[in-house]
Amino acid sequence: MTRLADAMLRYALWPAVATAVVAIVLCSVLNGARGGVAALVGVAVAVASSLATWWLMRRTAAMNPMMVMAGALGGFVGKMIVLLLVLMVLREISWLHVRSLAYSMLAVVVVWAAMDTVAFRRTKLPTLIINADDQ
Repeated sequence: MTRLADAMLRYALWPAVATAVVAIVLCSVLNGARGGVAALVGVAVAVASSLATWWLMRRTAAMNPMMVMAGALGGFVGKMIVLLLVLMVLREISWLHVRSLAYSMLAVVVVWAAMDTVAFRRTKLPTLIINADDQ
C-alpha cells in the first residue's frame, strides 16, 4: 500500500502543480488581484487536503486491506466535507473572489483524483486470489 501511495503522489503532484499555476494565472487575469489571491488560497487548501489523503493512505498501509479501503473512502468523503466547509467559511471574506476560490479548488482536486486513478491503474501490486475450494 505504501508503494501505491507513493505512486499516487508521484503521478498527481506535478499535474496538480501545473493546474494550480494555470488556475492562479487565469483567475488573476480574469478577476484581478482578488481572483489571484482567492485562487492561491483555493489551491493551497486543495493541495493540503490531497496531501492529507496521501498521509492517511500511508498511515493505514499496514492494516487489513478492508480497513485501508474503508480509510481511503472515509478520507475521500471527509476531504469533500472539509473542502465544502472551508468554501462556506471563506466565501464570507469580502476580499476573496468566491468563484476563483471555488473553481481553482475544484480544478486541483479533480486533477489530483484523476491522476490518483491513473496511478492506481498503472501500479503493479502483488495480489493473492485464493480459490474458495482451497480453504
